[in-house]
Amino acid sequence: MSKQNSDDSVIYAFLATFLSIIGFVIAIITKRKDRYVMYYAKHSLVIFIIAVIVSLIGEIINFIPILGQIINFVITLFIFLIWVLSWIYALSGRRKVIPVITDLALNFDF
Repeated sequence: MSKQNSDDSVIYAFLATFLSIIGFVIAIITKRKDRYVMYYAKHSLVIFIIAVIVSLIGEIINFIPILGQIINFVITLFIFLIWVLSWIYALSGRRKVIPVITDLALNFDF
């Protein structure tokens, strides 16, 4: 995946990841045929879904004194780091693999 993408594609891919679900919707409406943008838009969708699930689980885990809050913080931090990593990768101009996220993202067909 060594092909460099246009600046327009890179900007839309970044916006798709940075704006999360809103970015995904923007990408699917405006750049549905751009494979690079949709690659990262799908990543954004997966990260959003995982973040929502983790948030719901985190609310349950928070009831465990101290340990629950630590676990919730670590998981939230991990999701945030993956989100930031997706921004960096989208700005690179190349398709890069984020373990687990890419595998799930490639299952979506839009």
